[in-house]
Amino acid sequence: MEIEVRISEALFPENELKDMVGFKRGPDYVEVKCGCTSRKYGDAIGNLRVHASGQFLITCDCTPGCREKRFTPYDFEKHSGKEGRIKWPSHLWVLMNDKKVPLRKTPLLKYYKHVANGASGSMRRIRHRDEFIQCSRCKKERRFRLRTKEECRIYHDAALKKKWKCADRPYDKITCKDDEERASRKNSRNCPRLRTCQGCTTCVCFGCFKCRFLDCNCRTCMDFMHNAEP
Repeated sequence: MEIEVRISEALFPENELKDMVGFKRGPDYVEVKCGCTSRKYGDAIGNLRVHASGQFLITCDCTPGCREKRFTPYDFEKHSGKEGRIKWPSHLWVLMNDKKVPLRKTPLLKYYKHVANGASGSMRRIRHRDEFIQCSRCKKERRFRLRTKEECRIYHDAALKKKWKCADRPYDKITCKDDEERASRKNSRNCPRLRTCQGCTTCVCFGCFKCRFLDCNCRTCMDFMHNAEP
């Protein structure tokens, strides 16, 4: 038990989380009070348990008669009756110093892992922003769209090449003579929240079945498949 507590303390430093209301520490998780506010129904209250595996589970305490037990953040947001676009990192909050702080502004979100949360709504809604690779000859950066699994594979394979060239691009054939995108155009990378986003939980994926491949022997794909839930 003492070893488990040490592991928990190493994963979740108390100085990051101690100001959160309801803070509790378990052998491989931490728990804090959380909530989601609906204009129609008011505050739905729950307890967010963040596991060392990266899994987020919320025990609902919205009403004494609530029969629901545990929710993913995505499902808890729906359960609370929150209106508008689904953005649980912004809509869910924790109490810090008597203030409601969106989950995306807390250290907790860095522990979230898509794989550990399985087929929750957040898994189905993963977005991949556009990426760039520099040509080894002309040094110009070329855009790669990551809308589909096929496009993700094209980018993945290109990124593994030590000396990728413009001529290697399999779609929208280009040469080194073609102009590079303007710097202002490069800022737009298909984030659904903000055109000029530099990377957020909505548009940056650290591994999913859309951008990791069973038939690829690179370390990134092998590690993902090894750790992925069946």
